[in-house]
This record gives sequence, C-alpha cells and structure tokens, in this order.
Amino acid sequence: MFVNDFYMLFVSYLILILCVLIGVAFLTLLERKVLGYIQIRKGPNKVGMLGLIQPFSDAIKLFCKEQASPTMSNFFLYYFSPVFSLFLSLLLWMCLPFFSGFLHFTLGFMFFFCCSSLSVYTIMMAGWSSNSNYSLLGALRCIAQTISYEVSLAIILLSFLFLISSLSIFDLMVYQQYTWFVFMSLPLSLIWFTSSLAETNRTPFDFAEGESELVSGFNVEYSGGGFALIFMSEYASILFMSMLFIFLFFSGSLVNYLFFYMVVFISFLFVWVRGTLPRYRYDKLMYLAWKGFLPISLNFMMFFFGFKIYVFSLIF
Repeated sequence: MFVNDFYMLFVSYLILILCVLIGVAFLTLLERKVLGYIQIRKGPNKVGMLGLIQPFSDAIKLFCKEQASPTMSNFFLYYFSPVFSLFLSLLLWMCLPFFSGFLHFTLGFMFFFCCSSLSVYTIMMAGWSSNSNYSLLGALRCIAQTISYEVSLAIILLSFLFLISSLSIFDLMVYQQYTWFVFMSLPLSLIWFTSSLAETNRTPFDFAEGESELVSGFNVEYSGGGFALIFMSEYASILFMSMLFIFLFFSGSLVNYLFFYMVVFISFLFVWVRGTLPRYRYDKLMYLAWKGFLPISLNFMMFFFGFKIYVFSLIF
C-alpha cells in the first residue's frame, strides 16, 4: 500500500513539474509577444502557427549549444549551481494546496520560506565559481537585494499568518470565502508585488543581471544549457510568486477558472513592468526596502496582530 502511494505521489509530482515547465515555456512566448507589441513590432511569429512552437525551438537550440566553461572556474560548483537553482524553483511548487491531498501539508508557508531563502546561495555559487569580476559583482548585488526584500516579504506573510492563525496555504481560501484580503490590505498587495519583482530579479530591480554595466551579471560566463536552466528557474519563480499573490489577496480557489486567469494576469504584469520601466538606481533600491517598505509592513503587522487580539477578546 505504501509503495503504491509513493508511486502515485511521484507520478503526480512529475506531472506537476511537466505542467510548470510547459507554463514557463509559454510565459517566455507571452513575454516576447507583449514586449513586441509594446515596442510596436511583431513578436515571434514564424515557427509554427503564430509562433507557438518558438519556445521549444529556443530550448532545443540552447541545450544543443556547446557548453563552454572558464579555465579558472570552480568546475563542480559552476555546473551544479544552475541545476540546484532550477531544482529549488520546482521544489517550491510542492506547497501548492491540492484538494486531492497530493502533497497538502500544514506548514506550507514555512516550506516556502526555507526554499526561497536557499535560492540566494545558488546565485552566490554561480557568481563566485565563474571566477569573473562581473559575475562576482552581480552575485553580491543580488544577495544584498534579495536579503533586503525578503524581510518585507516575511513581515507581510506574518501579517496574514496572524489573521488566519495557521501556516497552511489552504486556510487562506477558507478565510477568504466571503471577502478578499485585498480589500483590507491594498497597500500590502502593492508592496508584495514590488517585493516579488525584486525577489525574482525582474525589471526595474534587475541589478544582478545589469546588462548596461555588468555585461550580464552573475550569469555572464554561462551559455547553452547552464544559461537555459538559470532562465527557466527565474520564470518558474515568477509563475509561483504570481500564484502566491492570488492565494494571499484573492482567495485563490483552485476549483475556479478565474484563479488561473488571475495568475496569467499577474504574470503579464511582470512583463508589462519590464516593457515600461527603466532600471532603478541601486541606492534608491535599498532606501525603498529599508525606509519605505519595512515601516509600512511593520505597521500593518502590528495592526493585524491587534485586530486578531480584539476579535479573540470579543469571542471569549
């Protein structure tokens, strides 16, 4: 019996990973199409009908390219860090609350914190092991940025954990049956979205990959398969953060088609921001994290904490 359960669990997770990877492929197509229309040009439209097969041809091209490695690089870490980066991005999806009982566990938020914090180490390893000054500078920038914005993300999540008194993502759906949390915490939703942009190294916070001053940042020495794996992990993280945004602020009922449309819309916002905003200044980035988002999220956390105590005092 246990073997059958384990087998079904493995097959279910394999199907989930395949679906996420296909979602990542078509998210790249969506990005190229949207950026094309923002710049008044067509996106990819030659490979397949309306360019639908373009992501797969790009993947084949990248994985078939010759893999070059710098002579003075730390060979093992240089090859291992992109694989570990994609592994962590896909591991995050295990805390998705399925009604089938697939992997529904009560410590989903704790699991999210652990996995998202580990992603810093993969970029640090990629930047250091490449033995390039540009890579190292990009990695150092990314570490400072990710740690700074993780603080505000954690405090926003703590606010909701006070409200629902649980570490399970599933309980967010239960508590938002009659009204969405976005109506009582609109500023928090905007801060969460902006922090997600910084956490996933997206424009206007793409300092880890500053093309204009660092050539390509921490992944400057990567080509072919290594670059493709880093690229895929970034887009898998974008999809996951979009999904978590819907769970936190819009109930995120998995039985409703609206949930999936909203996830696509939030992913579209990531692309829209890239097409319209220039890169932020680095000192402004740190100022925004520590002197802007941190006080606001702390105030909201204290408000929710007091609100929960007040409700308990009314009940008991």
